[in-house]
Amino acid sequence: MDNTIKNYAAGSLLGEDSEYNQDYDAALLYPILRADYRGTVENFVAAAYGHDLWQCYELSWLNDLGVPQVACADIIVPIASPAIVESKSLKLYLNSFHNRPFTDQTEVKRVIESDLTELLAAAVEVVFRSASITVTTQPQGIASILLDDLSVECRQYQRDAKLLLLEAEKRRVNNEQLCSHLLRSHCPVTNQPDWGTLTIRYSGAAINREALLRYIVSFREHNGFHEQCVEQIYADIMAECEPELLTVCAQYTRRGGIDINPLRSNHSQPLVLDRVWRQ
Repeated sequence: MDNTIKNYAAGSLLGEDSEYNQDYDAALLYPILRADYRGTVENFVAAAYGHDLWQCYELSWLNDLGVPQVACADIIVPIASPAIVESKSLKLYLNSFHNRPFTDQTEVKRVIESDLTELLAAAVEVVFRSASITVTTQPQGIASILLDDLSVECRQYQRDAKLLLLEAEKRRVNNEQLCSHLLRSHCPVTNQPDWGTLTIRYSGAAINREALLRYIVSFREHNGFHEQCVEQIYADIMAECEPELLTVCAQYTRRGGIDINPLRSNHSQPLVLDRVWRQ
């Protein structure tokens, strides 16, 4: 494990035994500077567009009559923020709401937005979703091509950007969208595995799909936060394949009722993805 990465989360509760706070406490939130984890991204290149989407499924508070209320919340953190919030601290913070009375959902939203905006020094947006909403599949503008069934041999389980190759015939593609459910990495603090679905949309010289799948598999023993992994993948593809347009998004599985979905892009065209089945 990279001790540098572990050290900059040393003041947080990640990897430590902790009790759930019975009272609302914004001091539970712990920031991690983007500059710290970006220092571990080889050939880092700043994306012009993107965000970190945190989907929170276990949020509850009391109304004025003491009746518990529940909702799901999307927390959208801009990539321009100087810091990210450490995941366990966010979980403990949201759980600290469960015994606090609020006038209504608008007040809860205002408090979360205010606390995170102050912590991360950037405007954080919170969108609430009712727990009673039925999830329906929305049609995507571009169909994703699944890489996982390709017949390839994989022997490299530490990140290796040199596995990335362009197709030999040098054909050009426009908005090709590729995905894989085989993304796996490790939390750099606890060394616990993180699982995700990776979607890559790009225009330019065609990327060899077998090579791309080997590259994705090579993250299997990589240590990095979700945001670091996506920014490393973005940087590696930009450096090795030089696409004209590139969008990279990882949809990670939940921990503690929260999943994190970082997206990085060099253009503003939206990437619309359904919540994947593992989330």
